[in-house]
Amino acid sequence: MPALGKTLIVIGLVVAAIGVVLTLAGRIPWLGRLPGDIYIKRENFTFYFPLATSIIISIILTLVLWLFRR
Repeated sequence: MPALGKTLIVIGLVVAAIGVVLTLAGRIPWLGRLPGDIYIKRENFTFYFPLATSIIISIILTLVLWLFRR
């Protein structure tokens, strides 16, 4: 049962961290507006794909998960 307890603590910390990031995301002005994000605006059409932002978030999550596995 100790392994289950540790797992639940880690899951709780991850959920709390995601909550903090979502709360503070509006205060980070460069998030979603990095060079490399694709933004196309036409008359009746707007396409936005945050490519660079997605890569940065993926790298950060990879590092955090790698640290937890050590």
